[in-house]
Amino acid sequence: MTAEAERKPARVVVADDQTIVREGIVMLLGLLPGLEVVGSAADGEEAVRLVAELAPDVVLMDLRMPRCDGVEATRRIRADHPGTQVVVLTTYADDDSLFPALRAGARGYLTKDAGGDEIVRAVHSVLSGDAGLSPGIQRRLLERLSQDERPPAAPDPAPDGLTARETEVLVLIAEGLSNQQIARRLHVSTATVKTHINNLFAKTGLKDRAQAVRYAYGKGLVRPPAG
Repeated sequence: MTAEAERKPARVVVADDQTIVREGIVMLLGLLPGLEVVGSAADGEEAVRLVAELAPDVVLMDLRMPRCDGVEATRRIRADHPGTQVVVLTTYADDDSLFPALRAGARGYLTKDAGGDEIVRAVHSVLSGDAGLSPGIQRRLLERLSQDERPPAAPDPAPDGLTARETEVLVLIAEGLSNQQIARRLHVSTATVKTHINNLFAKTGLKDRAQAVRYAYGKGLVRPPAG
């Protein structure tokens, strides 16, 4: 018996707010080898609930849904149910859709013109620890990486003995980001962000975030918006 034959079908939940699309995806997946649809959801809230109830291997997640969109649902699923992977299946391949979904924890990203074989490959890729990305999405990521090759200019010099990372956290505070948003931006834990904040507050004598914002503007680390 081959390894393919021995592999258990991947248990999948489908999340899409359009009934005809959702039912069509469920029907398609039912015809594909290696997949078993165990539930379907009409929005992100229902997807999160079904993951908690059914513990599927993978969620095929639409992005633009009512009540709770696919990005927020992905974030919650990956935080609370790390054993479930998320593959985005959406109409949209623009940066404003792609990168928030990947930052939220999606391991795969397909557009709805993907064929059945491509969906199967993506599902099994994420379950194997790889990324399940369509060729077009891979090209988009490479383009974005090539655009981002130049490191951002660091403020100079960092005041009051702040490290580069502490200065970066201070700038993000001044831009209005929460600790959780800073953690996602820098790809670190919220505990690490809190440590940087405590250190920079101690070095600068700041007491709260409002003082930190005034300090960042006063030191020229950020500039007021034009106009």
